[in-house]
Amino acid sequence: MIEYIKGILTDLNPTTAIVEAAGVGYYIAITLPTYSALVGCEEKEVKLFITEVIREDAHELYGFTVRTERQLFELLMTVSGVGAATARMIMSAFSGEELRMLIATGNSKGMAKVKGLGPKTAQRIIVDLKDKAIKLDMGGDPTELPMAFEEAENGTKTEAVSALTMLGFPANASAKAVDKILKAAPTLKVEAVIREALKML
Repeated sequence: MIEYIKGILTDLNPTTAIVEAAGVGYYIAITLPTYSALVGCEEKEVKLFITEVIREDAHELYGFTVRTERQLFELLMTVSGVGAATARMIMSAFSGEELRMLIATGNSKGMAKVKGLGPKTAQRIIVDLKDKAIKLDMGGDPTELPMAFEEAENGTKTEAVSALTMLGFPANASAKAVDKILKAAPTLKVEAVIREALKML
C-alpha cells in the first residue's frame, strides 16, 4: 500500500502527472483540482497522496495534493456503480468542497450534470455518503502544495481536448465543446475549460 509519493514532477497534463522518486517514474492519474495545484511545479519536488486501484488488467495510481480529496475519491468508489474513472470525472467536474456540499445538501440534480452519471447513481451517492461527507473537512491540509495557476499562453484547446479524450469522450465532440467555450471566454484556463466541457458533453 502506497501512502504517498514524494519526488520531482517531470511531466504534467490535466489528467496525469509523472513523478520521479528514487529513480522510478510513477505515472499517476490526477483530477483537475490536483492539476491546478501542480501547475507551475514542474521540475520541483511535489508530494501526492496515492490511491492504488488494482484490477486484473491494470494497476493504476491516483494522486491528490490534499488528503481529504483522496478520502472523498475513495468514498465515491465505495458506492455501487462508481469506479475509479467515474470518481475522477466527478471530482474533476467539482472542487472537493463543492462536491461535499452537493452530497451534504442532497443536491442530486446538480451532481447528475456530470456526463454519464445519471440521476439514480447521483442519488445513490448522496444516500450512501451524506453522513460521511458532512464529517469531511475540505479546508485544506498542512502538506498541501502552494497553489500556482500560471497558464501557458497557447495550447489551451489542444490540452483541453487531449484531456477530455483521455477521460473517454470522442475527440470531435470534445473539440466542438472546447471551441464553443473558448469562443465565449477566450481567456479561460485549461482546467476551467475542461470543467465547463464536462457539463456539456
